[in-house]
Amino acid sequence: MTLDDLRVFVAVCRAGSLSAVARDLDRTQSAVSQHVRRLERETGTSLLERHARGVAPTEAGRILLAAAADGIAGLDGALRRLDDLVRGEAGSVRITTGATTVRHFMSEAVVGFRRRHPHITLEFRTADSSRSCFDALGADDLDLAWITIGDPVRGVEQRPVMELPWVLAVCADDPLAARPHLTPADLEGIRHIRLPDNSTSRAHLDTALARAAITIRSDTSVADWDTALLLAELGLGHAVVPALPGWQVPGTDGPLRLVPIPDLPPLPVGWAVRRWSALSPPARLFADDVARTCRARAGR
Repeated sequence: MTLDDLRVFVAVCRAGSLSAVARDLDRTQSAVSQHVRRLERETGTSLLERHARGVAPTEAGRILLAAAADGIAGLDGALRRLDDLVRGEAGSVRITTGATTVRHFMSEAVVGFRRRHPHITLEFRTADSSRSCFDALGADDLDLAWITIGDPVRGVEQRPVMELPWVLAVCADDPLAARPHLTPADLEGIRHIRLPDNSTSRAHLDTALARAAITIRSDTSVADWDTALLLAELGLGHAVVPALPGWQVPGTDGPLRLVPIPDLPPLPVGWAVRRWSALSPPARLFADDVARTCRARAGR
């Protein structure tokens, strides 16, 4: 059993396809299969089961996957930090997050961090959901993930930074725009611009509305909060979104209005890592800077 065997096995489990991993690694499918067969010989059990759309880990495969993914991620991080030490570099911080998160949550911290630590590299990788961020933490050599805090995830530690209240974004001439605040019941008649189906923020909102016995009509969906705001501004619907740091609530200048919905439970956001105790000093510094600037902006 080699480290390469385990890396290939983890990749196959995540992709659900031997051929896809072969393409990604520029190897033959037979070579990829040999790695898996070697692991099966050494463990004495079947690790993958074939189905119509590819492969999936067996019960034994899931046990090995959980252990291998965590071990490989930790080893990759250690090897990277050792390489920085050998080459005499100050280090790097690798972050995965949504497409608009850097602008809304990290822009001030990035500028300050770069000014104070010019020799530390910052690398951002885009993910389309908190679930994708968790997968990236386990599969790649990443330090931090900025996420919407949700249910516990095996092998990941979540640390809330702040809670975001919900607002209704509407165009300025909408009848709801002049209201000082709204209740969940006021949302019954809106033309809802849905958040992504696979997003944790969407799940939080759906749960809160279900508990309030509120059903809202929706004929439009978007991939991120910024697009929801734009469509609301254009009068194409109503967007229920979290109030991001620095926003003026209630209200905004121009054609868009933000109306608080104080009875909806706020949305927690923050950091996810494999282990806080194993974070490099630069990653800790950056995580603390982002938390501090977010809280400061929210209090303005």
